[in-house]
Amino acid sequence: MDKRLLRAAACGAALGWAGCATAAEPASLADAITGGKLLLEVRARYESVDQKRTPVLREDGEALTVRTHLGWETAAWHDLKGLVEIANVHRIGPEHFAVNVPGAATPPLNGADKARYPVINDPDTTELNRLQLTWAPSKAFQATAGRQRILIDDQRFVGNVGWRQDEQTFDALRLDATKGPVKLTYAYVTHVNRVLGEKRDWDSDSHLANLVWQAAPTLKLAAFVYALDFQNSPANASVTRGVKASGQGKLGPLALAYNATFANQRDYRGNTADYSLDDWGGDLAATYGIYTAKAGFESLEGNGQRGFTMPLATAHAFQGWADAFVQPAGGNKGFVDGIEDRNLALIVRPKWRAGTIGKAELLVRYHDFDGQRTGADLGHEWDAQLQAQLHPRLSAALKYADFERAKRVPAGAATPPPSRTKVWFTLEYRL
Repeated sequence: MDKRLLRAAACGAALGWAGCATAAEPASLADAITGGKLLLEVRARYESVDQKRTPVLREDGEALTVRTHLGWETAAWHDLKGLVEIANVHRIGPEHFAVNVPGAATPPLNGADKARYPVINDPDTTELNRLQLTWAPSKAFQATAGRQRILIDDQRFVGNVGWRQDEQTFDALRLDATKGPVKLTYAYVTHVNRVLGEKRDWDSDSHLANLVWQAAPTLKLAAFVYALDFQNSPANASVTRGVKASGQGKLGPLALAYNATFANQRDYRGNTADYSLDDWGGDLAATYGIYTAKAGFESLEGNGQRGFTMPLATAHAFQGWADAFVQPAGGNKGFVDGIEDRNLALIVRPKWRAGTIGKAELLVRYHDFDGQRTGADLGHEWDAQLQAQLHPRLSAALKYADFERAKRVPAGAATPPPSRTKVWFTLEYRL
């Protein structure tokens, strides 16, 4: 390890980071650059999709892709850090999948002939993933400018869509300030680099604000406002205001964790027809030894013309891994009847190890979907995942999702997405 890093670590243990910042700081900008660290992530994934056939969709989909993130982060110099990172996604083998905005009626971005395959949104691309400058004059304040990764809370409203191979990043100015138990995050976003290469990026004039107060050891309160305006996607403009309570505690031998959220979404800057829709829900998890059981509910309101949407969210993590209800869909209006999602999950984390193999986790989850406006049965889904650390830098995951659409749709109710089954196998290396 670099002697300066060893010195900084020892000094930090004895005096705290603030007390040794001067001693650890590089002597020049050149030293800060050469004294930085390499950023490298490689993720190989096989994905297969078996979706209900239509006159257009006539075959199963499959994709074998490799994603590489390669970059460099400088050491801190006069409270400044720089970072540059390139992303490459490369397909291996045949292109038996479509690339498209979910729910859109337009031809696939990778060719009209690919419409016979299901959507797997991992196109070949090489692009600038991150290019940012961070100024951190104290522990209480940090400013980051440039192309960056923005993850807010659990990514229900703002995230990097990290499941897809082409990560979502933001051209933005972000400010983070902390005072005691209160933390404020604000970001002004000028461009959204979405997961379809550079073909469907959004020009943005958006504001993201999140205020968190650690009110007690078992209670964290948050308030947020996300005002979204996209010049080349006006249908996705909205302003969402909400509150959230979360926390952890003990009940005898059980470790408990909970979340509860309420949000209201409205039209913004006249880009869409007037509307007002609510999203509310919560979850409760109980852990005993290696076992965790979790129950959750979420209601996203719909008015028959539009549903509550989260266009910047990491949606894959929430309403089923089959992405049947991924947002935005249906012409960027969400599921117009709204969605009620009741779900149960069991997570098992065995403590065994075999050589370098460890940190195994098995997750099984069940979702039951109903229309929020009509109460109509939309379908159900089973998800399962087995993942493990094969080596300190190498992990593997086998993942499965099966969405079964409801057999009958009542008159006047929106039609749910078609049934589909997905399987993934992933190997990921992180330096």
